[in-house]
Amino acid sequence: MNTDTETFAPFDSAHYLNTVEDIAVYLEAIIDEYDDDPTAIAGALGAVARSRNFSQIARQAGMSREGLYKALSADGNPSLATVIKVSHALGLRLHFDAIA
Repeated sequence: MNTDTETFAPFDSAHYLNTVEDIAVYLEAIIDEYDDDPTAIAGALGAVARSRNFSQIARQAGMSREGLYKALSADGNPSLATVIKVSHALGLRLHFDAIA
């Protein structure tokens, strides 16, 4: 009888977001995959912020660390202003593409 069992840590995309290019591709993929779902986008921004210095991102966005965690959590509902501020703090800019 084999008593060796493997355990796995939950997957966290934040561990794989090493460059601004990685981050941009990841966010674009989330937007495409989840059909512009605001909850998915907020969660993805949370993962990106975790991949960086979360406290610094919060400061640059003009928020407390706790406020940013709450806004980018699964239950969060960040304002567009927050999304833009976090994006800028991460070195990113929002842009729009025609879909029709």
